[in-house]
Amino acid sequence: MGYPGSLCTSINQEVVHGIPSGRRLLREGDILSMDFGVELEGYFGDAALTVPVGKIAPGREKLLRVTRESLEHAIEKVRPGNRLGDVSAAVQQWVEGNGFSVVREFVGHGIGTKMHEEPQVPNYGAAGQGPRLQEGMVLAIEPMVNSGGPGVRVLDDDWTAVTMDGSDSAHFEHTVAVTSKGPWILTRPREAIGPCW
Repeated sequence: MGYPGSLCTSINQEVVHGIPSGRRLLREGDILSMDFGVELEGYFGDAALTVPVGKIAPGREKLLRVTRESLEHAIEKVRPGNRLGDVSAAVQQWVEGNGFSVVREFVGHGIGTKMHEEPQVPNYGAAGQGPRLQEGMVLAIEPMVNSGGPGVRVLDDDWTAVTMDGSDSAHFEHTVAVTSKGPWILTRPREAIGPCW
């Protein structure tokens, strides 16, 4: 779609689609979100994570932890018979219950032989609403969480989305299959420590 890089790199108040450049230097205390997709034998995977650059402030540590935990809560809802709203509500409730806000302009999505497929997977909504999850569905679930308000705007490069109020933002994402045995995280590293990463 014309994105000029091979990896989305978003720093601090950048929510998503930041463009890598040799002119953008990381500094101690920054947070860096990386969003990347892969195609293998006609199928797509999509994942993101936000990492600290050296030692970061406690507020940023909490933002990363809560965002990662919101993804874990959402993944737990990926079971046949649940509704899409159960996944969305799990993110929103955890994030807002911890004093942060969810971005509403960008959402997760179905994924398979195309990077972006139906259904859209918002990070907000009501439990018990939306289509039922069925075995074999695959979702890219990707909470984007701001430490301030939920508003975002896109910079003049037509790609980089930043928080409207200049607050920090974090982003975690996994590609998850709906199975009868529970959620199958297709983008989890083989040597993962902990529930998601």
